[in-house]
Amino acid sequence: MIFSSVFFIFVFLPVVLLAYFLVPKKFKNVVILIASLIFYAWGEPIYIVLMVFSILFNYLSGLEIDDCKERGDVLKGKIAFWMAVGVNLGILGFFKYAGFVVENLNRILPFDISMPALALPIGISFYTFQTLSYIIDVYKGNVKVQKNVINFGTYISMFPQLIAGPIVRYADVEGQLVERKATLTKFGEGTAWFLRGLAKKVLLANNIGMLFDAVQAMGAGNISMLTAWLGCAAYTFQIYFDFSGYSDMAIGLGKMFGFTFMKNFDYPYTSSSITEFWRRWHISLGTWFREYVYIPLGGNRVSIKRNILNICIVWMLTGLWHGAAWNFIFWGVYYGALLLLEKFVLKDVLAKTPGTVKHIYTMILVMIGWVFFFSPTLGSAFQYVGAMFGIGATGIIDRTAVYYLSNYFILFLLMILCSVPYTYKRFRRLAVRGNVGRVVMLAVYVVLFILSTAYLVNATYNPFLYFRF
Repeated sequence: MIFSSVFFIFVFLPVVLLAYFLVPKKFKNVVILIASLIFYAWGEPIYIVLMVFSILFNYLSGLEIDDCKERGDVLKGKIAFWMAVGVNLGILGFFKYAGFVVENLNRILPFDISMPALALPIGISFYTFQTLSYIIDVYKGNVKVQKNVINFGTYISMFPQLIAGPIVRYADVEGQLVERKATLTKFGEGTAWFLRGLAKKVLLANNIGMLFDAVQAMGAGNISMLTAWLGCAAYTFQIYFDFSGYSDMAIGLGKMFGFTFMKNFDYPYTSSSITEFWRRWHISLGTWFREYVYIPLGGNRVSIKRNILNICIVWMLTGLWHGAAWNFIFWGVYYGALLLLEKFVLKDVLAKTPGTVKHIYTMILVMIGWVFFFSPTLGSAFQYVGAMFGIGATGIIDRTAVYYLSNYFILFLLMILCSVPYTYKRFRRLAVRGNVGRVVMLAVYVVLFILSTAYLVNATYNPFLYFRF
């Protein structure tokens, strides 16, 4: 089940909201927990066992770590902590990376290791990082242990952000699990967030995604330079509106139930450097790696050599987190190298460079990075990048490129407008223009909802790119 589906919007969500607001306060988390488990089990019922195990194991681990701290048993507490970390990473590693490891071992060993194909549990990368944030913070004493298993289960399985984030650290919602208010104003804000996200996902990401799929189907060796750039630009916008749209819907759903989640995107395509881009893109993931990997390794409070090593470790892990394939690892290394280059070599140069030039520089590098992200293999990624720069391309421009450019030109312009803060700021100003402005805003949201629903009713194309992560 995904948020951008007719069943979720018109059946699942209304039923859950009705139950949530009808039950007394002490049962509200029970409603969310039950709804979350149903939501998670909808596509792959077998993995509900894994989710329940994760909830119970980490709940008991947290109690054990806290009990050891209370008794002053440092050694046992450390063992309990590392066991919890090991089990969580072990489960993630088994389902997400075991096949990748076996595949590469089979290439170098004189015999083959048999490994059955396993379906990746939905959202496992996201909820594993959430459980780890809880275990680490309890061990460090940054948060109090959660003694209510319902509250803890609600945190781990919460369906609004279960499968695509934002990654919610336990410290950020610790108080909200016990005390929160779902006011009419907050519900309205949540609805607006959800509708904006739905429109971004359905009206923009889905439509431009069809162009990307068409270019991909042609093969890198059968396209012109312009067609290659158009395909890459299509994916660049698709993944942004797909992922940020889903994150907006998650934030909106959270508000409907009284929760406040952190913003996950801050107009990343307006960035003037790769460093700025990663402050604006998938903010919750960057925050997680900074708090739980980079800073514990020493961050930038160490020697330059050690700082470089820390950055390399973080970005290799970032690439690996996204997928068990060499192209994802290369993607992480690619960004790690660019960030090191900007930090130690280009810092003064970029400071003196005109803003427009910096923006073009950033977007070209980001688009090249997306090629390694969307390509099925590392070899095919290099082949596609080659086509973008004329190597192996059928020419600079062809009729296919002209056809796609003319057909998608208006959509590209619309996506550019929706990728900058100016457009939304202008829209928000309607709220301070009295009743007429508010009526116009409401009408816009109603139109977006009708258009999105109409698309979903007739759609055969409704992918969600981050499902595989």
